[in-house]
Amino acid sequence: MSPLLAALLLIALLPAAAAPADAAPAAALPPGAGWVYPVGPPGGPVEVVNGFDPPDQPWLAGHRGVDIASTAGAEVRAAGPGTVSYARPLAGRGVVVIDHGPLRTTYEPVTPIVTVGDEVGAGQPIGTLESAGSHCAPAACLHWGAREGERYTDPLALIGGGSVRLLPLGPRTLTGGPPPPPTQPPSSGGLAWPVAAPRITSPYGMRIHPITGERKLHDGLDLAAACGAPIRAAAAGRVTAAGIRGPYGLQLTVDHSRIRGTPLTTSYSHLSAFSTAAGQPVRAGQVIGRAGTTGLSTGCHLHFMVYAAGLVTDPVPWLPTSDSVTTSDPAKAIRGVVDGSDTQVIVHAMPARRQLLR
Repeated sequence: MSPLLAALLLIALLPAAAAPADAAPAAALPPGAGWVYPVGPPGGPVEVVNGFDPPDQPWLAGHRGVDIASTAGAEVRAAGPGTVSYARPLAGRGVVVIDHGPLRTTYEPVTPIVTVGDEVGAGQPIGTLESAGSHCAPAACLHWGAREGERYTDPLALIGGGSVRLLPLGPRTLTGGPPPPPTQPPSSGGLAWPVAAPRITSPYGMRIHPITGERKLHDGLDLAAACGAPIRAAAAGRVTAAGIRGPYGLQLTVDHSRIRGTPLTTSYSHLSAFSTAAGQPVRAGQVIGRAGTTGLSTGCHLHFMVYAAGLVTDPVPWLPTSDSVTTSDPAKAIRGVVDGSDTQVIVHAMPARRQLLR
């Protein structure tokens, strides 16, 4: 896969949280020992609609989990023993994340019946399968993912020799577009704009990449910024990474712990310089870098990304904006007022579409 095909899709799982000292390190279990399928018969067979297909590089598009066929309302179980680290709606669908020591598994779309901090055993019910947000719409299926450290793994390998059956795609339409915006976004945003006089030149969502010509997910906001313009932390937190990140160029990532109850991380890409380093605390509004055009970029700007519970999401609901404005002509800009000031946010809108998920 060519690195020029780098219109970016990064769907990461929740960053590792410290497990209680008395929690059993379930990740020490070998594959097949104590693990079960999260839907269908615990020991199989299950029907896999879409298999594990990781990208060649972390920043490229791929399918970082498996989709298991089921029915809406079906019981969803913990695949292995661990501690619930996230269990609530995210971007219009329910998500449950379970930490198993260094391994983390994710389950969506799920209406959770567990809460953060609950210790669960293999096969214990954690919720019911939702139909909204399914990768297999109009059919229902569970998207099950696994990640150990920075490496995505095939969750089916956890079951060992369990029986699976790969289903042909047939007439199904699998959705590979961005998730819908949160149904109840934070009322006060929770983040501040990282640039002065914010102007969105390319919004979050599917688009034609200006360099590669490919239609891909644009996984953040492009904000107008002159070369060398100061870039500020959107909220207080700690820098977790600062370095070269493939097509993102110089990228800085800040962990904000929880904002409005959700684990939140922001990243700032295509920078020309850093003003801080990994491991350093930062204040809200602190200058953390300078705008640039490093990486796969058409000119100086900021590519701003938000991860909620480890999953990439539209930053707009987390930022201070006016009441939503609609337009009948998606080719026109949508203008809004930030915090009641005269500053305008300009979003070049594009119609939502569907594509086939690999």
